[in-house]
Amino acid sequence: MSRPREAEVLEHIAKQLVDDPASVVVTEQTEHDTLRLHLQVAEPDVGKVIGRGGRMAKAIRALLKVVATRDGTKVDLDID
Repeated sequence: MSRPREAEVLEHIAKQLVDDPASVVVTEQTEHDTLRLHLQVAEPDVGKVIGRGGRMAKAIRALLKVVATRDGTKVDLDID
């Protein structure tokens, strides 16, 4: 089974934001009709992915929603 496009998009975005791209790990699981993505980054990079007031995380979620809608699915993002 190939990797969902949403997971690839998330990994690409996260690697561009962090100082340690090698530490970016994206895992996915399907629950009912929703694709749940888990993003893990190095501890010092968590703030860069979440952003001030959660703005960056909100923007990433919005982009993932657009990709998922185009694919006819739903997506949920957890940042660990």
